[in-house]
Amino acid sequence: MRWWSVANFVSNAGTWMQLTVQNLLVLQITGSAAATGLSMSVQAAPALLISVLGGAAVDRWPRKLTAAVSQALLGMIAFTTAVLVALDRLDMTSLLVLAAVTGVVATVDNPACALLGNDLVPAEDVPSAIGVGALVHQAGRLVGAALAGVAVGFLGTSAAYFANGLSFLFVASVIPFLRPAAGAVRHEVAKPGPRASGGELTVREGLAFFARRPRLMALAGVTGISAVFGRNYGLTLAVLVTGPLAGGAGSFGTVSTVLAIGGILGAVLGARLRRPSVRLVGALAAAGGLLQVLAGLSPSLVVLIALVLPMAVVESVSDTAGTAVLQTDPPAHLRGRVLGVWGSVGTVWSLGGPPALGLLMELAGARGALVTGGLLIAAAIGTGHLLHNRRVPAPVLLRTGDTETPGRPALSTAA
Repeated sequence: MRWWSVANFVSNAGTWMQLTVQNLLVLQITGSAAATGLSMSVQAAPALLISVLGGAAVDRWPRKLTAAVSQALLGMIAFTTAVLVALDRLDMTSLLVLAAVTGVVATVDNPACALLGNDLVPAEDVPSAIGVGALVHQAGRLVGAALAGVAVGFLGTSAAYFANGLSFLFVASVIPFLRPAAGAVRHEVAKPGPRASGGELTVREGLAFFARRPRLMALAGVTGISAVFGRNYGLTLAVLVTGPLAGGAGSFGTVSTVLAIGGILGAVLGARLRRPSVRLVGALAAAGGLLQVLAGLSPSLVVLIALVLPMAVVESVSDTAGTAVLQTDPPAHLRGRVLGVWGSVGTVWSLGGPPALGLLMELAGARGALVTGGLLIAAAIGTGHLLHNRRVPAPVLLRTGDTETPGRPALSTAA
């Protein structure tokens, strides 16, 4: 698990180096902000369309081999991009094709690597392992964004892509040496049922399991409303800081740094969770919504910074708990497919959230968007909790002689 964490840290740092540089590269090629958004959408589109197939592949193929091959393929794509950039041969068409191929490979790589990490610890330690993974992700994000500026400044834009390619190959080289821990959930390669001629039934099984599992549907609802009306702090807080609070780029940089620190603290706390639940995810998301309301009402930058830290901590712990539920609730042979369904659903939120939030800011301003969004999150989760409690039957009192005891109602002969 230590080796896997180191490999993921290196990979995350490389990925964030590339992501930091890629938007600037598109702007240099096209001079269009719309083209930048298009490149991001093209890379995300495969997750929307074929994540369920990628998840089915993860359940059917040996996990270690699947993760190693997908990491190697992502490395080759990064090296190809680096060469094209270095030779000044990268145009918008080539970049979009490479982004689309990256998105296709990621539909297999993301669930494979996520579940591979869970194989390296005993079953009871999986929530902690997911928390460690969140901590590694946040640390890699900080280091990668910082290294991107250094690499581009001294070595040029292609250096970021080349470094990312090396990071993928490093992960691929570590995977063959990983061994499952004693007591880990055993992954058995899923096979299609007797009526299946291919992967169609396995995909349907994943969709059916997700749709019939109330706690997963509740988790999707909580995460979805939080993703659409909150969490896009890079958008809402940037407008709030530079607008009503009259700050500049440096002030927003301070807010972004505090958000990153809060994310790391939240990941540390999340790693201590032993029994995460959807109820906990909902409570944290509602608390985050209320903190967002207070942030929208902040009279000064100092007050905003004081609120941003707990906002980021709550969000990070909530994400860690939700991921633990998602990866441990399904049976082992269905987890890849369930993650595939989640990948498609999550892509809808990531693509639809920013435009919806942008429209809300146009109508209500940055403060209004934060306040309205936070209230909607808290109200929706609170309403869902009340409706859930109303559906749970109360204990029935059974009379035994002169004593009343709680128990189940007696069954009639018709029942």
